[in-house]
Amino acid sequence: MALMEDSLVSRIASLQDYATYRDLNWEGSFEEYLRVVRERPQVTRNAFQRLYDMIVSYGEEEYIDNKKRLVRYPFFSDPIDGGKDGVFGLDIPLMRLVNVLHAAALGYGPEKRIILLHGPVGSSKSTIARLLKKGIERYSRTQEGALYTYKWVNLKDTGLAGESDELPCPMNEEPLKLIPEEWRERAIKDLHLGTDRVRVVSPGTLNPASRYIFRCLMEKYGGDWGQVIAKHVRVRRLVLSEKDRIGIGTFQPKDEKNQDSTELTGDINYRKIAEYGSDSDPRAFNFDGEFNIANRGIIEFVEILKLDVAFLYDLLGATQERKIKPKKFAQTDIDEVIIGHTNEAEYKKLLSNEFMEALRDRTIKIDIPYITKVSEEVKIYKKEFGPERLRGKHVAPHTLEVAAMWAVLTRLEEPKKHQLSLLQKMKLYDGKTLPGFTQDNVKELRKEANREGLDGISPRYVQDKISNALVRDGVEGYINPFMVLNELEKGLAHHSLLADVEMKKKYQELIGVVKGEYEEIVKNEVQRAISADEEAISRLSANYIDNVRAYTLKEKVKNRYTGRDEEPDERLMRSIEEKIDIPESRKDDFRREIMNYIGALAIEGKKFSYDTNDRLRRALEMKLFEDQKDSIKLSSFVSNVIDKDTQDKIDVIKDRLIKYYGYNEASAKDVLSYVASIFARGDVKK
Repeated sequence: MALMEDSLVSRIASLQDYATYRDLNWEGSFEEYLRVVRERPQVTRNAFQRLYDMIVSYGEEEYIDNKKRLVRYPFFSDPIDGGKDGVFGLDIPLMRLVNVLHAAALGYGPEKRIILLHGPVGSSKSTIARLLKKGIERYSRTQEGALYTYKWVNLKDTGLAGESDELPCPMNEEPLKLIPEEWRERAIKDLHLGTDRVRVVSPGTLNPASRYIFRCLMEKYGGDWGQVIAKHVRVRRLVLSEKDRIGIGTFQPKDEKNQDSTELTGDINYRKIAEYGSDSDPRAFNFDGEFNIANRGIIEFVEILKLDVAFLYDLLGATQERKIKPKKFAQTDIDEVIIGHTNEAEYKKLLSNEFMEALRDRTIKIDIPYITKVSEEVKIYKKEFGPERLRGKHVAPHTLEVAAMWAVLTRLEEPKKHQLSLLQKMKLYDGKTLPGFTQDNVKELRKEANREGLDGISPRYVQDKISNALVRDGVEGYINPFMVLNELEKGLAHHSLLADVEMKKKYQELIGVVKGEYEEIVKNEVQRAISADEEAISRLSANYIDNVRAYTLKEKVKNRYTGRDEEPDERLMRSIEEKIDIPESRKDDFRREIMNYIGALAIEGKKFSYDTNDRLRRALEMKLFEDQKDSIKLSSFVSNVIDKDTQDKIDVIKDRLIKYYGYNEASAKDVLSYVASIFARGDVKK
């Protein structure tokens, strides 16, 4: 039995990476550390530089959105945890955040400010802060993100650490701070520490406890700095850890009666007063406040504007001066990123409170709004309700999409111009094309909406209602869009953050808008399943484009069968255009629009395909559907009597819905019955 246990333990032990363990627990002399700095000067970076470098280490992706150059940072997709905390649809706010960190890393001023993430509840503020903390923690474990601190050793004979022989630096400071300030810069220059790209700078003085020990040792060795460093200093690798409170701090306001500023800047250790004889001895002080332990890393203030005024002074000093004031000690230098987040209501209080003017002046506000792109909102729900998390429960196609549509519609402001509906505006924002609208129009729409994304329904509410639908007795183990929309509508009556009756009424009306849009989606989907012949559509598309090109250029078309040049086929073009209600008077405009669209794609180096233009795709599919529908009696979908030939055709369509569109047997059957009822009402043009 013992042998078996030993074998199992050894098998687990074999999983350990000893090389990584040794690397993360490196320890050496100050001399050895100086060689490390000479080889890799980036180990001396400050907190802002390290955080910015960490983010860009995951890469940058440039893209154009409505003629605007944007940068996407893959770090915020959470590659560390496989997308668990991924943030979607917020590229512009995240660009602003990274730009602030970049400017702070270069020392242009933002390093003396609080970075305040501001937005409505559930807009990812906490998630962004969590990502930054998680990212910098992991980065400190890599070779590129390595940083170092020091400890005092061989102190037993000196009596400077009581019974202990060692005393770690209580604030994990940069070892170069051990070089006295008056000749530190010259030493760094003379030793050629740094490169043209990475300048080694280590401003500030030692913390009170280290300064006390340093001063006593200098007296002991007659001012011989070299002996103090050689005999009593060991440099070690520093690994940041939120759980161990090393380099990462989090402060959350509590009941005013149960908190004081020592939670931020540390407090006296009364048990050590007897050992060191005085409460003003820095060795009898616990440098364990959130500002102390977050040194070299990042501190997050949860709901920062709920802080008591007593904390305000510590916060102001920490931002502007990069110093904190521990009780009974001089101001102490800190090196950390201060990031806070708050919601709309608290921020309005800040604006109206004249006593908080100093805090406002030291704050860089970055709005984190709700997502206004349906495709990005869907990603949030897919993350929570993906197949791997649903334990066999099936989510019918478009279920998450319609939930996202409704959520986004509640966040959009009514268009002021262009005779647009809110639904059309939503589609334009999501990159869809609408006749008569350009990218410039989309830019204009965004510019005229001042608060878009700062109001509306939170993703959390939608997630809760999807969860409700999942745990109810669904139809044969699946949920569909109507189940979720019904849950969303029912929940509005008891929504805790929605007191405005008119707003509730508007949101209920938007449920109807989404139901109408879903009806169009599934009608088109079933039509496509019935006419699911990609080759046939491609041929029809190519034929139509050839004729349109010839028509707009006043040329003739070569008949592919006879080889003769003929006039453009007006009957073919109109039979397609009529499917999407293009009147005779507008046919020239539509055809020019199609050719301009193809030309614009060519300029961008993109190839035209019929499915890149949503309206043309629908027209082609409806034309092909019309050509093929006579082989299937649509009324048979809702009939109790179906002959074998028709049933076989229905089974083929059902199989296509399952194979190509993501339905299961039950949801495919239901969606066919639903669309058949629409056909039966005569909603589709005969």
